[in-house]
Amino acid sequence: MSTEHTDRRDLVILGGGLVGMTLALAAAKRGITSHVVERADPAELTAAGADGRASAISTASWNLFGNIGLAGRLDPLGCAIEAIAVTDGMKPGRIDFRPEPGEGTLGRMFANRDLRLALFEAAKDEPAIAWHVRAEVARRERGEHGVAVELADGRTLTGSLLVAAEGRQSPTRDEAGFGLAKWDYSHRAMVTALWHEKPHEGVAWEIFYPDGPFALLPLLDEGGRHRSALVWTVAEKDAAGVTKLPDAIFLSEVARNMHGVFGKVELAAPRLSYPLRFHHAGKLVDRRLALIGDAAHGMHPIAGQGLNLGLRDVGALVEVLAEGMRLGLEPGDAQLLARYEKWRSLDTFTVMSVTDSLNRLFGIPGALPSAARRLGMGAVQRLEPLKRFFMDEARGMSGKLPELLQA
Repeated sequence: MSTEHTDRRDLVILGGGLVGMTLALAAAKRGITSHVVERADPAELTAAGADGRASAISTASWNLFGNIGLAGRLDPLGCAIEAIAVTDGMKPGRIDFRPEPGEGTLGRMFANRDLRLALFEAAKDEPAIAWHVRAEVARRERGEHGVAVELADGRTLTGSLLVAAEGRQSPTRDEAGFGLAKWDYSHRAMVTALWHEKPHEGVAWEIFYPDGPFALLPLLDEGGRHRSALVWTVAEKDAAGVTKLPDAIFLSEVARNMHGVFGKVELAAPRLSYPLRFHHAGKLVDRRLALIGDAAHGMHPIAGQGLNLGLRDVGALVEVLAEGMRLGLEPGDAQLLARYEKWRSLDTFTVMSVTDSLNRLFGIPGALPSAARRLGMGAVQRLEPLKRFFMDEARGMSGKLPELLQA
C-alpha cells in the first residue's frame, strides 16, 4: 500500500467501508488509482463483536468479488442461499424460490466483519490504493482541473474525481447540496444471530407480519451448531420495549414468530438495533463528484438489496471511467459522470420503488388484505416464468450488468 500522502491520484474516495473499499479495489484492477479516506480505525471496525450484522451477497455481487480477486478469501466464509421462502404470517399460500439444478444459488450470506477483513487485507497489498485511516476531512474543493481534500492534520490529497461513499449521513453529499427524497418508516430493525436446533438447509425465510418483516438468513454452522442471522422489524413505538427485554423473553418472542421452523433457539451474537429510513438522491453526480452506495440511496432491508445496489454502483462507475480513460478522458469528465448517472438512475429507482411498495403492501393489517396477498403469492408459486423473474431480480442478474458483475 502506498504511503505517499500528497501524490495526485485518479480518485479521492471519501469513505472506506464495504462499498468504498470495493470501489478502490475494482478501480485498481482497471489501472485506476485512488486515495481512500476513512475516519474510523479498521482495527475497531473488524474487532470481534463490533458489528454482528450479516449481508446477503447476490450472484452478481459475488461475481464482482470474484473478478477483483476476493473469492479465495471469502469462499470458505459464506453460506449459500439455496432457497427463499416467503410467507404472510406463516399462513398457507407461501412462495418457495429455488433454482433448478445446475443454476447455482440465490446468493450467499456473509458476516459484515468477514467482508471487511477480506477487503482491508486486499487493500494493504494494492499499490494503486493510498489508504488514509483515522482521518478527518477538513475541507473539500472541486475545481475546473481537479479535486482537493484537506485533512484535519494538514495533508492535502488531490485527484480528478471525488467519490462520496460515506454512507447515509454523507457530509460530502449534503455540502454539495444534493436534494433527497426521504421518509422515516417509523420502524426499527432488531438484528442478531441465533443458534437453532434444526438445520436451516440453506433456506432464507422472509415472514411478513403487519408490524414488519421477520427475516431468518442462513449462516455457516459453527462448532457443529446451526446458525442464522435475524432481522426483525418492529414498530418504533414498540422498539424501546423490545430492546429492553431480557434475553429469555426476547428469545421467546422470536420463537413465537418463527413457529418452530428451526426448533429451540439461543442467542449467538449481541442484539443490535437501528432505525429504518428511505432516502434517494435526486441526482448522482455534480461537477467532479459522484455518489455511490448509501450516500446515494438508502432503502428498507426487506429484500436484502441495499449493499448489492451499492456494489452495482461500483461496477457501473468503474466501467464508465475505464472506458473513458482508454479514450483519453480523465475520470472527472462530465460526459463520463453523465453516463454513470443515466445507467444507475433507472435501476436504483426501480429496485427502491419495488422494495418500498412490498413493505407497504405487507404492512396492511386485516384478514382481507392478508387473504388477497396470499392469493397473489399462490399465483406466483404456480407461474414459473414469474418466479424466474423474481429470482433473477434477487440474484441481481437482470438488466444491463457491468462487466465486473458478470461471470
